[in-house]
Amino acid sequence: MCFIVTNMLYSLQSVAGQDKYLPSDEIWVCDLEEVFQMAGEVPPSMSGTCGCSLNGHMYIFGGYDKIGQSNQIFCVNLTDGKYTWRSIKHKIGSAPSHRDKLSCWIHKGSYLVLFFFQLEDVVWGWNNEVHVFDPVHASWSEPQTHGRTPTPRATQASATLGCRGYICGGRVMGTRMSDIHCLDLESWTWSEIIPVSTTPVGRSWHTLTAVSDSSLFLFGGLNVDCKPMNDGWLFDVQTKKWREHPFKTKPRLWHTACLGKDSDVIVFGGSCDYIFNILTGHCNDALIFQMQPYSLYRICENYIAKNVKNCEVLRHQLLLLPPKLVTAVQRRMSLYRRNSIS
Repeated sequence: MCFIVTNMLYSLQSVAGQDKYLPSDEIWVCDLEEVFQMAGEVPPSMSGTCGCSLNGHMYIFGGYDKIGQSNQIFCVNLTDGKYTWRSIKHKIGSAPSHRDKLSCWIHKGSYLVLFFFQLEDVVWGWNNEVHVFDPVHASWSEPQTHGRTPTPRATQASATLGCRGYICGGRVMGTRMSDIHCLDLESWTWSEIIPVSTTPVGRSWHTLTAVSDSSLFLFGGLNVDCKPMNDGWLFDVQTKKWREHPFKTKPRLWHTACLGKDSDVIVFGGSCDYIFNILTGHCNDALIFQMQPYSLYRICENYIAKNVKNCEVLRHQLLLLPPKLVTAVQRRMSLYRRNSIS
């Protein structure tokens, strides 16, 4: 999973080749190209957890390790420089059962709303539960939802716009869906959105990212034929129309995505191969999707970063810029170098 906090991209490791669970006692910061060792009550190395960033803290819940599914919740402060994990023990309510491949959202800047469309260890299968965790009071609750609840599923994508949460696609029994559902987080009412345009093919292991007040960006995933996808789509919740993003890149599934600077969507990690080909396909590069026209500042920054190596005038004048601008351009240059290598 990855998050943007104070202009830094934080990435928590998950699964690598040879079906290996990577350690959860380290966190990578893209902007600084550094890795920080983590201490405290370190979570077990897992995959299939859900996570979110709330008030500078990263919360993770559930997941799967070599023992099985989990129902534990952990938290780490990303702003104090200590990166110390702590396990949160609930004081009120009942914790959900052990599970993985789920989704979670932030509501009102203070609640974690967990949407359990995933596998669980009591009886193998899917469910469509909704649970809410209040970190301030360490309490679990299960609101009564209304409307037509989506079919139980796993590995769907989810995002929020305002006080509404959206889920898209996912695996339902032997197929993969392309439907999109909305949950009003004030009234707890579900509704299905029927698009009035061409829709993406059904998929799972994809991402959905809010990129404006009314738009969601879908990328990648695994289709019904178990083929990794490399297409991106924008969905307007007001017009109920999908339109395909013009930029296609490498196939990617089981990846993470978040909204970055200048409304770029940053995709990191995942696999470019079939999900069960554990010896190949794992990715550690970042893909960047442009969602809106760049500012003049960003255009100049990109131009310098791309061309300074081959332009003597730019090389000589680069250090004449204010220190803050030099640092920004050097970071952009580093990004282009990494992309050219990969």
